[in-house]
Amino acid sequence: MIKSLHKMGIRSNHMYVAGIGSIGLAFASWLTSRTTEHAGLDRADRWGIFVGEWAPTFFAMGVALRLEETQREIEAPGMERFEEAEGVRPRARAGV
Repeated sequence: MIKSLHKMGIRSNHMYVAGIGSIGLAFASWLTSRTTEHAGLDRADRWGIFVGEWAPTFFAMGVALRLEETQREIEAPGMERFEEAEGVRPRARAGV
């Protein structure tokens, strides 16, 4: 799923902005529900929590996309690792 999002042009910064926007939207929905609806503070809290739960998901997707971007930068053709460029034998990775 993350690779598909990356191929569609969605970057990690987009997800970080969506997470911050979600926090602002959670506050705005709580305030709007509290002032305009006569259902009480409990309902306003539920709206704020419902929208506020989106923020960690957006931030987690941003981190996953950042890892995807970094991996693609490492695998890009023509990119040499520092050890290879200096003539030093690259370190082996266990399990990879």
